[in-house]
Amino acid sequence: MKRTILSTLLTLAILPIFAQLNLQLHYDFGHNIYGDKLANRPHLTATVENFTADRWGSTFFFVDANFTDNQMVSTYAELSRELRFWEAPFAVHIEYNGGLENRFSYNDAYLAGAAWNWANQDFSKTFSVQVLYKYLACQAPDIRHSCQFTSVWGIHFADGLCTFSGYADLWLDRSIKGGWMLSSEPQFWINLNALDNVSDDFNLSIGAEVELSRGLVYTTIGNNENFYAIPTLGLKWNF
Repeated sequence: MKRTILSTLLTLAILPIFAQLNLQLHYDFGHNIYGDKLANRPHLTATVENFTADRWGSTFFFVDANFTDNQMVSTYAELSRELRFWEAPFAVHIEYNGGLENRFSYNDAYLAGAAWNWANQDFSKTFSVQVLYKYLACQAPDIRHSCQFTSVWGIHFADGLCTFSGYADLWLDRSIKGGWMLSSEPQFWINLNALDNVSDDFNLSIGAEVELSRGLVYTTIGNNENFYAIPTLGLKWNF
C-alpha cells in the first residue's frame, strides 16, 4: 500500500514547494483466497503517505501498519529523497527501507541511484523509472550487494473521477531460491469529489488494489518462494 502519491506527483518537484498527505485503509483478502496457507496474513493495513517537493527535489515516505483481528502485528516504512536542481528529467535518488514485526525486524535496505521522471502537460499522466544499487544490510556479507529496478505510474481520467496508479519493484536477493524478488501494487480509485453535487474538499476515494509479489509473502510454514496475487478493498483520504 505505497507510492500512490509518488506515482501522481513525483514530477512536481520542479515546483518551488508542494506537499500532500494521504491516509489509506485496506482490507486484505489473502486469508480468504488462500485459506490456511496464509491464515497468518494481516486482515487490515493502514498506510500514511507523504510527498513534499521543493526547489532541490522531493521527499517521499510512507508507513504501513498491519493488523490482525486483535492487534497490530507489524509496521513497514520507506523514506526516499530525490535531488534535482537542473532542467533535465533525471534525479539522484536515495532511499531507506525497513520495519518491525512482533517476532523479528524486517531486513533493512539502503538504496542509491538515478531516476527518470516524466509527466504530461497537465500532470494527468506521470511515469518514473529508477535504477538503483541496493545494500541488504542484514544479509550475509557475500550477498549484501544487490540492485533494484523500479517503475511508478499514475493516470487520472474521466475528468478526475478515476485514478489508476501503482508501482513495480524488481530486485535481487540471493538468499531466496531463484534470486529475484517482485513487488507490485496497482491501484484503482474512484475520487468522490469529482462527482456532481459532492463538495470539492470532500477528499475521499474508494478503490481496490492487487498486491503482486514473489518472495515477500510467507505461508504458515515459513515458505516465501511462491508468487501471489492478493486483492484488497480500500478507502483513501487526501489531506
